[in-house]
Amino acid sequence: MWEERAHRARREIAALAAAGLGIGELHAAAIQVIGTAVGTELTCWAAIDPETLVISTMISGETRIPPEYEPRLAEAEYSAAEPHTFAALARRREPVAKLSDLPDRERARSARLNNVWRPLGLDSELRTLFLADGACWGAAGLVRAGRDFTDRETEFLAAVAPAIAGATRLAVRSEARAGAPGGHSAIVVLGPRGELRSATPAAREWQDGIDEIAPGRFMLMMHVMAVGARAATTGAFRARLRDVRGRWAFFQASPLIGGDDEQVAVTIEPASGDLLMSLLLVAYGLTSRERDICREVIAGHSTADIAGHLFISAHTVQDHLKSMFAKVGVRSRGELVARLRPDSPGSPGSQV
Repeated sequence: MWEERAHRARREIAALAAAGLGIGELHAAAIQVIGTAVGTELTCWAAIDPETLVISTMISGETRIPPEYEPRLAEAEYSAAEPHTFAALARRREPVAKLSDLPDRERARSARLNNVWRPLGLDSELRTLFLADGACWGAAGLVRAGRDFTDRETEFLAAVAPAIAGATRLAVRSEARAGAPGGHSAIVVLGPRGELRSATPAAREWQDGIDEIAPGRFMLMMHVMAVGARAATTGAFRARLRDVRGRWAFFQASPLIGGDDEQVAVTIEPASGDLLMSLLLVAYGLTSRERDICREVIAGHSTADIAGHLFISAHTVQDHLKSMFAKVGVRSRGELVARLRPDSPGSPGSQV
């Protein structure tokens, strides 16, 4: 019975992928598909940037987390001490995880459980990742009260998750390629609790465009950036977001040195060119070597130049190009550049 349910769910997810839905629409429809087999009181689905492992979009089922709990959930998600965060599961390539499987000591220190789920009357959580070709494209948290998730339900989600990952990756490709140009650079300064201290005028434009997708999303993201910046070992925390107009923004947060309290500066840059191309290279499943060659092609270098730069033979370059063309669905270098970097100043399609 469960095998048939999983097969039917994968078929429905494939149909959603073929419909060309955006990420939000896709996940909203997929929540309905999964809900017919696995009941929850609350479910939150996230699209995750495979390069930064930061949540880029989030959507809930029919019941949404009360807004006052969203900062608590975000803070727990980016805390180094929190068990079973999406990023930690992605690094371990762990497709499903139940909170009840943790040792009592680890479960007892979960801020997610103590500060969000239990105050809402919930006590069981199951998380699943959407992994494709080793990259994490999204994740879902399913929560309910009174009964834990069964092994059958866990196996069902593990069986369906790869189909959701593939569909999410297709939606990311579509949204990244269709990204609208525009927007201005902005700076936001946040206080110790992620509250807004000051901002340049352009920040309001980004806030309006992001909040139109989901009210309050911009400031929730600012809270995430503040938490992430303080926890990051590199001293910087990065994320990519898309606003209602289809414009992508690249966020980078770093703690400010000096001053009376722990402030964080967030820079916002319109994400185009290289900042989106790197996402597309992963979305098309290009290997590390293929990505290197693709960047060389976009830079306008010939086969001989690429071979010399990467210390490989010209024959090997051509083999990689054939593989890249097949993955991206193009037939020439010019088409490859147009698909991955339409704003490139020149097309190297005629070079050999």
